[in-house]
Amino acid sequence: MHVALRQSELHDLYDKLAIGERLTEGDALRMWKSTDLHAVAALGDFARERKVGNRASYIVNRYINYSNYCILSCQFCAFSRKKRDSDGFQLSVDEIVQKAREALALGITELHIVGGLHPNLPFEYYLEFLRALKVLDPRLQLKCFTAIEVLHLAWMARLSIEETLTRLQAAGLNSLTGGGAEIFESGVRSRIAKGKESAAEYLNVHRIWHKMGNRSTCTMLFGHVEALEDRVDHLRQLRDLQDETGGFVGFVPLPYQPENNQLDISHKPTGVDALKTIAVSRAYLDNFEHITAYWVGLGMKLAQVALSHGADDLHGTIIEEHIFHMAGASSPQLQTEADMISAIREAGRVPVQRDTFYQPIRELSGDCLVPMEPGISGSRLLVNNLATA
Repeated sequence: MHVALRQSELHDLYDKLAIGERLTEGDALRMWKSTDLHAVAALGDFARERKVGNRASYIVNRYINYSNYCILSCQFCAFSRKKRDSDGFQLSVDEIVQKAREALALGITELHIVGGLHPNLPFEYYLEFLRALKVLDPRLQLKCFTAIEVLHLAWMARLSIEETLTRLQAAGLNSLTGGGAEIFESGVRSRIAKGKESAAEYLNVHRIWHKMGNRSTCTMLFGHVEALEDRVDHLRQLRDLQDETGGFVGFVPLPYQPENNQLDISHKPTGVDALKTIAVSRAYLDNFEHITAYWVGLGMKLAQVALSHGADDLHGTIIEEHIFHMAGASSPQLQTEADMISAIREAGRVPVQRDTFYQPIRELSGDCLVPMEPGISGSRLLVNNLATA
């Protein structure tokens, strides 16, 4: 048993984890309410090590937001604009392809594409940019659209959710994003995102996608008006769906950003709260393989610390991020691959480049990234500027 747990009130939770017994909602709440951060961290880190050993991953990717025009007015959102607003934007298919072309030159393996619920873009626009991106590079993994975007597209195209997803997949969609989950509790959801899809609708889009044989991620927005019990209930519903479908590849807790929105919340969640959230998520979500510390919302330094609290992934290089930065995030717009590797090494973990589905591509050995699967181009690729990492 970890030394931090020997005299802790949470020592019985270690015993549960050690024999593979599932934590209850009450156990998760105890972890969140505990003032013993060392013990909470030890539980999260123990659960992480049992899942993934000493590896920590990152992805070389690029974010593209095709438009910030949106028919909704979510109270927490600083990203969306109406057509009358002067700072709204909408990318053409050619502009999306050009951004992708530039990013491919940097070695990306994934495009992460989301946007607002545009009032009048036709369904064909979304199919067209997916097809164009696959023509640009068929190997490029396209992780696109939140559940609410899928619902919106189904409504615009007058199609069922399954038919909408089928057509998107045929055009090139590889994975759904996990955004839009916010907090599932209906009262909280109404306060922060009135008019958005319900928890049941969010989960059903992912259920349908999973039952089509596909994978996705999921999220939770924490640190605003929700209670700890609401967070536990959110995790429970995700764990239940994962029991049913097994289709989630990773969970990404997202810290609330307080600026430029309509919520009367002036502060971000504290570092302690963020680290506890990582640890509780790792210990409770026993049927999830991976927990991501989202450096854009946490900052890279805190994300590094999260690697010893249950997280095993730092997300991606990103290149250009709008949603969190328009809400006040002060983190950089991008991280280089060398920066990601250095952060992971400094945290005492073995850096692994992954793909969209958290499958390993290359692992650091010495100062070289070594392909982990045969057939990947380049047998040994030197990582520059790591001598002082």
